[in-house]
Amino acid sequence: MLLRNPTFTTKAEQEPQLPDQNHPSLKRRMACWIYEGVLLFGVVFIAGYLFSTLSQTRNALDNRHALQAFIFIVFGIYFSWLWRKGQTLAMKTWKLRITNLNGESISTQQALKRYVLCWIWIIPPLAFSNLFDIHGLNSFVILCAWVTFWALSSKLGKTKQFWHDVWSQTQLIQVDHFN
Repeated sequence: MLLRNPTFTTKAEQEPQLPDQNHPSLKRRMACWIYEGVLLFGVVFIAGYLFSTLSQTRNALDNRHALQAFIFIVFGIYFSWLWRKGQTLAMKTWKLRITNLNGESISTQQALKRYVLCWIWIIPPLAFSNLFDIHGLNSFVILCAWVTFWALSSKLGKTKQFWHDVWSQTQLIQVDHFN
């Protein structure tokens, strides 16, 4: 019988054991992303109605920048709150969960950081279109090209996660059950 010295441990025993994560495919993540966009129409509608009622705005172009700031804050609260719980409705539908790198719930700071970093999906093509005074269908084509490029760029990373997840130290995992 071989006795083991309790003071000697191997390197593998010293490192924390990360849960075996099933990382979702790019196709699943993008389907969830599109569905999330559809669901956000309801959030925008309610936020816009609340804003226009409270500010007594009668014309959609009045207080436009204040409305945009309000919706940015509402989105931040919506996503941060649900990500802290692990899933948005779209993520539940597509059986995805957001965790930190140890497989635990993310912190509020990580959720807020992830939210701000998620705007990389939208801000660059909008800024480009605005800078070069591009409107309508051409602006939409630029947005679609950027989203495609940005989504495919996730394949360059070791974990194949989106860059906002890498930078905020979060990850999307696929779950086999509903929570």
